[in-house]
Amino acid sequence: MEFFIALITGLVSGLHTSTWGMYKDSPHEGFTWPKYFRSMIVGALYAPVVWQLTGLSVLTAQGIFLLWGSTYLAERVTLEIWKTFLRTEDQSKYFIPMQLHVFGRVVESKRDRYIAAFFYVGGIALVGWGLISLWNLYKGGGLAWNPYIILLFLSVGGWISAFGGAWKDAPIEGFETFKFFRSPAIAYFWAWVAANLTDHFLVITLCSIGFTIATIETYKTFFFPSRPRGKFQGKPILYPEMLQKRQKFIPVYIACWLYVLVAGVLAFMAPHSGLV
Repeated sequence: MEFFIALITGLVSGLHTSTWGMYKDSPHEGFTWPKYFRSMIVGALYAPVVWQLTGLSVLTAQGIFLLWGSTYLAERVTLEIWKTFLRTEDQSKYFIPMQLHVFGRVVESKRDRYIAAFFYVGGIALVGWGLISLWNLYKGGGLAWNPYIILLFLSVGGWISAFGGAWKDAPIEGFETFKFFRSPAIAYFWAWVAANLTDHFLVITLCSIGFTIATIETYKTFFFPSRPRGKFQGKPILYPEMLQKRQKFIPVYIACWLYVLVAGVLAFMAPHSGLV
C-alpha cells in the first residue's frame, strides 16, 4: 500500500513539472507525449527510493507532502544534470544556452562537461552526507543551535540557486535584484513549513528547494503567460497552435497542486512535530 502511494506521489510530482515545462516550451519546441511523460517517469522512479531512504510514512498527510517536495527536487536535479552536462544539442535555438557554458560560451568538449558533472554530482552527494551527519549529531544532542538558525543552513539551496542563476543568466540578460533574492526568501519559507512536520535535515533541505522550484515556476509560467521563457527570449514561436492547445493542461496542473497542498493542510491540522 505504501509503495503504491509513494509511486502515485512521484507521478504527481513529475506531472507537475511536465506540465509547466510543456506550457512554457511547447510554443517554441512543439509537443510530444514521450517528452511530456519524461518527468513523470523519473518522479515515479525516485519516489519509492526517497521514501525508503528517508523513512517517511506515506500513510500520513505529512509523509505525502514531504515526499512530494523531496521527489520534486530529485527529479529536477537529475534532468538538469542531464541537460547541462550530458546531453549534446544544438544551442542556437536558445537565447540562454541550456548546455554548460561560461559567460554565454558553450563548453563543447564532452570530456570537460563529463568532468564537471562528476564534481557536481560528487558535491551534491557530499552535501547529502553532511546533512545526514549533522542530523544524527542534532538527534544525539551534540548540536544545540537554535532551530531557526539551523533553517538558514537547510535553506541554503535558495542562495545556491540565486548565485547559480546569476552566473548563468546575468551575463546574457542582465542582473535583477528581485530575482536574485527571490529564491533564498522562498526557500527559507518552505524550509520552515517542512520543519514543522519533520526534523530530518535532508528532507527539510530537499523540500525547501523542491517547493521553491515549484512555486517560482508556477509564478513565471502562469502569472506571465505571454512573456517568453528566458531561454527563448527573442526567439520566434514556431508552433503557434500550442498557445491554445496548452490551455487544456491547466486543470491537470491545478490538480497536481491540490494533491500536495491539501496534504499539507491536513498535515498541519493533524497533530505534528518537527524541528520547529
